[in-house]
Amino acid sequence: MINTATLRKIGCCLAGALTLAGQPAAALERLDFQAPGAESALARALEAASLTRQAESDGRTTPQDLLAAARADYARLLAVLYAQGYYGGTIRITLDGREAATIATLDAPARVDVLNITVTPGPQFAFATTSVAPLAPGTELPEGFAPGAPAASGQIVAAAGAAIEGWRAAGHAKAEVASQSITADHRDATLDATVTLRTGPMLRFGTLNATGAQRLRPERLQEIAGLPTGEQFSPATLEQVESRLRKSGVFSSVALTESEVPGPDGTLDMTLSVIEAPLRRFGFGAEITSQDGAEISAFWLHRNLWGGGERLRIEGIVGGIGASDGEADITASIRLDRPATYNADTSAFALAQLEQLSEVDYDALVFTVGVGLSRYFSPELSGTAAIELSASEVTDDYATTNYRQLSLPVTFTLDRRDSVADPTRGYWIDLGGTPFLGFSGTGSGAQLQAEARGYRALGDRLVLAGRAQVGSVLGSDILETPREYLFYSGGGGTVRGQPYQSLGVEVLRDGDLISIGGQSFAAVSAEMRFDVTDTIGVVAFYDLGFVGLTSDFGGGDWHAGAGLGLRYATAIGPIRLDLAVPVSGSTGEGLQIYLGLGQAF
Repeated sequence: MINTATLRKIGCCLAGALTLAGQPAAALERLDFQAPGAESALARALEAASLTRQAESDGRTTPQDLLAAARADYARLLAVLYAQGYYGGTIRITLDGREAATIATLDAPARVDVLNITVTPGPQFAFATTSVAPLAPGTELPEGFAPGAPAASGQIVAAAGAAIEGWRAAGHAKAEVASQSITADHRDATLDATVTLRTGPMLRFGTLNATGAQRLRPERLQEIAGLPTGEQFSPATLEQVESRLRKSGVFSSVALTESEVPGPDGTLDMTLSVIEAPLRRFGFGAEITSQDGAEISAFWLHRNLWGGGERLRIEGIVGGIGASDGEADITASIRLDRPATYNADTSAFALAQLEQLSEVDYDALVFTVGVGLSRYFSPELSGTAAIELSASEVTDDYATTNYRQLSLPVTFTLDRRDSVADPTRGYWIDLGGTPFLGFSGTGSGAQLQAEARGYRALGDRLVLAGRAQVGSVLGSDILETPREYLFYSGGGGTVRGQPYQSLGVEVLRDGDLISIGGQSFAAVSAEMRFDVTDTIGVVAFYDLGFVGLTSDFGGGDWHAGAGLGLRYATAIGPIRLDLAVPVSGSTGEGLQIYLGLGQAF
């Protein structure tokens, strides 16, 4: 029961609170943050973690805000000390001389003039003994979790996490920490850390229970996911399942979770929650160069066409708009993809494409139809194989030639870059071969191509990037080889600073010397990419290209270009502006300008 005296006290308190609330709070005059004896990196980490410092920066300096931030800072600052191995530190936070920890949350002072934070870290502790057990075969613990190393709390967490992941990789999905013993000896500034694990039983994959799929048929969802029910549990397999579902293009969101409790038969069920992406999508792109003009592309995409994850894409590209050396190129294509055909990592596709090309030394009308398979052998290695039938009509200054061929293009791609749009580390390799069988005067042979790209970061702002390309046509006479299989050099994809496809070869045909693509090709590119700020970068580059008359790189010529570029980082990749000029060869002159999205390679 609340008596009248209590009610009077409550009323007085409320009145006082209302009176204070109605008065403007005095601004904080000074905030002092000190970390005596701390190294500069530790001092910066402590100040960055302080909510009080953040409140001051944001202008939230009422006494209530400052007291709440100060009380929360004890735990935050202590966590920073522990994270770097300081277990004997002291933390003092005072509001006008009063320790914040002694001030009740509802008893904030009427004003705060001076707020002082002093963190004395004390000595950095080192590990005396370290132990995580039991360990799965092949488990590697962090190097920093060892006797004599700084006793950072994060190293203990990382060691326990690595041990658990080792057991999960061995099929023990429910491995967990059973107990831990962490003892600090302040006399000699050492720490003993012992972690004991409970491995749990080895488990197998159980049932995949899916929710959220509205248009995709349930059996197709299971086929696309490819969860190997009955096989030993593996985190890597779960990552593959999620990756397959995302790559299918059917879903905008994919979340895969493990059941909390295994089944009595030693299986572990999975719960899949998905959100389907919109059925239809439009997109467009554009790229501009001074010599080759503008290229505009647009596509229309229909997902999950018949309820089995099929994807229909219709695309149109118009290139060479406003080019100085010819009319526009026009490409129209349609492609149908079906994921999880034959197995979960293999997709089937069918395509048809019509191209009207206006190149430097010929015009062509090319029609291609084909079917093929795409497969992911691993997250980094993929391949495609197709059967295509092509027909083309090529017209140059001297004659019109028809080509007919059946081809089997095969490619393998290894991608170990850290980013697709703006890589800074790793490498990318693409190998391709296209055997072709000609009809009606078209030669038979094979086109071989290879391209490799490498990236090396030097510090936080400088990246060295390099690219090498090589190709050759074997078995077919140059005049009987379909023009799309021959090689040219020049332009944004090979040698910047030189006009597009400006370097080819010359051959005799019926007594006339005609320009044509070569049967061999090689090119190298080098770039230095420097980030001036977080969003603006500059690039210096040099490109060198060669086109040979014969498949063994004989009878050819070289040309080169160099220049400078500007990059502006966006969420979808850097906007690229390159300015380049010829530095060798006789195929071009003057300044070339290139504008596009993403790095040049």
